[in-house]
Amino acid sequence: MAVAACARERDDDPSAYTNILPFDTAVVRVASAADTATLTVELADTPEKQSLGLMERRSLPADAGMLFLYATDQPETSAFWMFRTRIPLDIAFVDSTGTIRSIKVMQPCQSEMSQSCPDYQPGAAYRAALEVNAGYFARRNVRVGDRVFLEDTITRRRATITTTKP
Repeated sequence: MAVAACARERDDDPSAYTNILPFDTAVVRVASAADTATLTVELADTPEKQSLGLMERRSLPADAGMLFLYATDQPETSAFWMFRTRIPLDIAFVDSTGTIRSIKVMQPCQSEMSQSCPDYQPGAAYRAALEVNAGYFARRNVRVGDRVFLEDTITRRRATITTTKP
């Protein structure tokens, strides 16, 4: 079992939270009917990074996020949770063609016990999950059926969702 770990130096200093695992970054474009938004995302592409996710982060830049990449389709019951996640998030569950199949808004879990935190099930199979600040998708009119595109740099390394440009 992977153990998520963050170093915490001081509760009153948001910059004191340092991830032990380094995350590669990539550029993602989210294309809706109205517009195309560009995000810089950290890549959670290993079980250890997926376990850690955005735990203990006190903030996330407005045009940033985390992209969880999987080698195979994940079942519609494969849920996310917000244990030790301090900021509210939107999550888009994306299939292997880059199509958004489900969007959820997730609230931080205040419990110190992981089993007390709610699960956020997508209700659709997915190959990737994109987390951003809560309200991001609503502000940009991003809906189920819209598309997520990765820049070519990541496709050379580990392509798991479409890279076709709109």
